[in-house]
Amino acid sequence: MAKKPVQEKKEVETTGHEWDGIKEYNNPMPRWWVWTFYATIIWAIGYTILYPAWPISKNGATPGLLGWSTRGDVAADIQKFTDMNADLNAKLASVDLATIKDDPALNNYAVQYGRATFATFCSQCHGSGAAGAKGYPNLLDNDWLWGGDIEAIHTTITHGIRSAADEDTRLGDMPAWGDMLEEEELDSVIEYVVSLAGGEADPAMVEEGKVVFEDNCAACHGDNAEGNRDLGAPNLTDAIWLYGSDREAITETITKGRAGVMPNWNAKLSESQIAAVTAYVHQLGGGE
Repeated sequence: MAKKPVQEKKEVETTGHEWDGIKEYNNPMPRWWVWTFYATIIWAIGYTILYPAWPISKNGATPGLLGWSTRGDVAADIQKFTDMNADLNAKLASVDLATIKDDPALNNYAVQYGRATFATFCSQCHGSGAAGAKGYPNLLDNDWLWGGDIEAIHTTITHGIRSAADEDTRLGDMPAWGDMLEEEELDSVIEYVVSLAGGEADPAMVEEGKVVFEDNCAACHGDNAEGNRDLGAPNLTDAIWLYGSDREAITETITKGRAGVMPNWNAKLSESQIAAVTAYVHQLGGGE
């Protein structure tokens, strides 16, 4: 019988690369891998044609033939729920704020809607729990510069505090008395206010400071220093101080003044949103 011919083994070519005597063979890629690679190229081309893909400016990308976008989906969801709550929003925008609590369904909607709106627009300054921070009022207590009943809260949210964009904003600056008083007068009135805050003070200077206070500060804070909500002047006899009640903070406040700004939200929020935030803030525990 004839012998089966021996097939010589074909030597695989190398790429020409060599590292420490180790050569790299030039084996072809597996066919399944090559076809998978081609498929991904075809898929990518199809995706860029059908969907948003290539940035063309700061404001967007190629829209794709399908016109689909995640923003469009979100906008559709928002519109869906807006339509579902249209009747409640219309009622909320026109109702007497004091009667919201008398309608359980409306009150529940207002509080939940207000909570979400507060978290989006107000928590950055007042905190997620509305407890405030230095320079940002705590909305959980009963110490309200401009009043804490539901109508006063609504006015504050609507028009803001010292907001240049709203002519109906609440106004009432704390002037920089360091530019207007003599050094002795400034030192004595600081001593007097420190005593009102419960700090240690020189009795003699306190008496002198009381006279300076009556001549210059009582017009806003009142003769008894208990404040004036019509002017947004704080009560200086309690333990709640927006910028701090230690000597350093009081000195800075009297010397340099304070003029914090709260924006007027009627430029950004709808009337139903403002009413909802008002209801939410009012029921937190500090509303009067």
